[in-house]
Amino acid sequence: MGTPDIAATCLKTLVQKNYDVVGVYTKIDQPKGRHMKLTMSDVKQYAVSQGLPVYQPTTFKDDAVVEELRALAPDVIAVVAYGKILPQRVLDIPRLGCINIHASVLPLLRGSGPVQWSILNGFDETGVTAMFMSAALDAGDIIEIRKTPIEPYETAQELLDRLAVIGADLLCDTLDNLEKGTYTRTPQDGRLVTLAPMLTKELCPIDWSKTQRQIIDHVRGLNPWPVATAELSGNHFKIYEVRPGDTVTDRQPGTILALKKQGLEIACGEGKSVVITRLQAEGGKQMPAADYFRGHPIEI
Repeated sequence: MGTPDIAATCLKTLVQKNYDVVGVYTKIDQPKGRHMKLTMSDVKQYAVSQGLPVYQPTTFKDDAVVEELRALAPDVIAVVAYGKILPQRVLDIPRLGCINIHASVLPLLRGSGPVQWSILNGFDETGVTAMFMSAALDAGDIIEIRKTPIEPYETAQELLDRLAVIGADLLCDTLDNLEKGTYTRTPQDGRLVTLAPMLTKELCPIDWSKTQRQIIDHVRGLNPWPVATAELSGNHFKIYEVRPGDTVTDRQPGTILALKKQGLEIACGEGKSVVITRLQAEGGKQMPAADYFRGHPIEI
């Protein structure tokens, strides 16, 4: 059971390693793009390409949906970023239980956006947790955690791509250990719980009074969605990449300092600066900031 690319990576690995996938559950097709065309999830696209049976229930409150799942007689249900809460009667179906692959070091960052919030919160390290599922969100007993450092300029997408590979290997090892009975389960420490709520566009505007590091983390944590934004000389931009500037300044945070070879330098908190290196103007395409402003002069 899963929906986005991290789940598709896990499913692909299961298929490549010849696990018997009796069914694939994913969210219903969503309208996307300018023309709002119905689009299959990453998981469904891969499942269809492999001829796997796909199920897209809108709810598990429907008895017929639950019985359809029960008829598959799964030994285990593996959930990776599915986007739906499973009720207890679903959790009770597989003989070996329901397991979840979650992209954080639980109990830190329970919720839908753990990868992005690990960067937004300035973490140096994150990981992937395999756990038994419970009725509460991301609260089940931990089976295993695999950690990895977060690189200083790694975007949320780049980190997610790495965690997907780690998660796929962890999922396979977890399934093998479940079959052998050679696993452990450790209750989560409720005192350490933090949350990673769903991202919204309200998070996008850059607060230039923040520190240099906080602004860099803000931009990379929201890349590729919903993407940091800024108003520069009255124009609205999406900001895809920033780097630390080398200017020490007493100018007001948000003041444009200079157009450099690397990009546009902006004053930020603590008397420092950041350089916007990649951006996208409204109606335009993503490009190096220096290239954009050479063609669209900005008042400094």
